[in-house]
Amino acid sequence: MRCPQCSHQNPDGAKFCGECGTRLERLCPSCGTGNPPTNNFCYQCGLALGALPSPESRFGSPQSYTPQHLAEKIPTARSALEGERKHVTVLFADVKGSLELIEGIDPEEVRTLLDPALQAMMEAVHRYEGTVNQVMGDGIMALFGAPVAHEDHAVRACYAALAMQAAIRRYAEQIRREHGRELQIRVGLNSGEVVVRAIQNDLHMDYSALGQTTHLAARMEQHAAPGSILLTAETLRLADDLVQVTPLGPAPVKGLPGLVEVFELVSASPARRRLQTAATHVHTHFVGRQQELGTLNQALDTSF
Repeated sequence: MRCPQCSHQNPDGAKFCGECGTRLERLCPSCGTGNPPTNNFCYQCGLALGALPSPESRFGSPQSYTPQHLAEKIPTARSALEGERKHVTVLFADVKGSLELIEGIDPEEVRTLLDPALQAMMEAVHRYEGTVNQVMGDGIMALFGAPVAHEDHAVRACYAALAMQAAIRRYAEQIRREHGRELQIRVGLNSGEVVVRAIQNDLHMDYSALGQTTHLAARMEQHAAPGSILLTAETLRLADDLVQVTPLGPAPVKGLPGLVEVFELVSASPARRRLQTAATHVHTHFVGRQQELGTLNQALDTSF
């Protein structure tokens, strides 16, 4: 497969160019199937990929959309991150019904409609120090907890999803007034383990998911109604009582055995003081921090 960016010839089935790191497949925003960049229609579901703006239009490289303060943190964490299992929260978001939204519109005008929506999604992610891992035509994939580590990654992802929906609702009002069209997004969240294999100089990340973490997050997005946010029980467990949800019950998920408990994220709960929650919650013990604890104990001993 020839790279559209540098013309390097890559082996069949390659997802990224071995020379410049450019993604060699376009993920279908409907079913998530990877397609060669030359495809006009999705192999799996037949979606007209050519009708959507290319993610390379403005968001081709993470360097082009990652804020400077976050970009500076990623190389610092690189040596400790590559090849390591990380517990993260994965977020998928896309414009629901984007083909109907752009129907009959000149391709140049399509970008003027969808690019601000993508920008609003990414700004919400960056506000809570998540990392936009992929831009997929009319949607994004983001990670919270890697490469920038946060123990409260699930809470950050939930708050980012809520901020994202609020921003899109404001932008949708403008689209309704100026174009007479409806714009809504759907968001899916799931938490679990991933392995980050490499972070390139342009901040592209190559990773593999363990335990269907990414797959389940994508399915949550696909099950979500326009304007809503769905999350799994694992994300809810980690977010604790800092979010308010509506239980939707067990649901079948394509590609997974059994049923999955699904919840709709409604709002953020008023934050409780740590001492107030201590009465009803057992805090997580420190794990793997013997050196840091030793330093603290030594400082205490020399203080008295």
